[in-house]
Amino acid sequence: MKFKSPVYSETSGSIAGITYSHNRGGLYTRARSVPTNPNSPQQQAVRGFVASLTSAWHDTLTTTERAFWDWYAYYVPMPDKLGEPRNVGGIGMYIRSNVPRLQAGLDRVDQGPAIYNLGEFTAPEIVSVTAATGIASIGFTDADDWCDEDGSALLVLASRPQNVTVNYFKGPYRFAGLIEGDAITPPTSPLPITLPFTVGVGVRVFFQFRVTRADGRLALPFRNFGTSV
Repeated sequence: MKFKSPVYSETSGSIAGITYSHNRGGLYTRARSVPTNPNSPQQQAVRGFVASLTSAWHDTLTTTERAFWDWYAYYVPMPDKLGEPRNVGGIGMYIRSNVPRLQAGLDRVDQGPAIYNLGEFTAPEIVSVTAATGIASIGFTDADDWCDEDGSALLVLASRPQNVTVNYFKGPYRFAGLIEGDAITPPTSPLPITLPFTVGVGVRVFFQFRVTRADGRLALPFRNFGTSV
């Protein structure tokens, strides 16, 4: 419903069951909608990780440790949805870097990185996806720095099976497994990852890869896909 207000020229937000907003036609109201919440076990786990990290930031980290994250966030701005760099703040970077580590069963990193970048890695490839075993063979460059560093890992996430006509998949992805770095015996490509979903023959599975470094740096994601046989 559009309306005129003697008080506001622009307004937005919700009061009780009414949401106020505006467009080129003027102010308007609509019934407030509440988004659905599937509340899957994976979502619950991530919320738990965020809550525990928020608590650790306030109650466990030292002033110096928080300062390192603040500096890291300042010098390593993150791209927003439009690709514009923005400072997400120390706590934002701390949570961003550590949620995937906790999801993968790795140790939390409390002191922010002293190297001011997100870390880089060579794009992995999907060697094969075998429907009968539910295993994907992941090829990676074992000369990358993360491979021979304890506490680093290549994180692998996978989609539900998609039709082979689908060429782009935004998400959601489910954590599938990790390939850990090792200073003594680095991993050798390729290595198997068990898929989190059952797949049939001739479907497309999309993958998201991220590298977490021992100092807490989390690289931007890389996506690829493979077709099951």
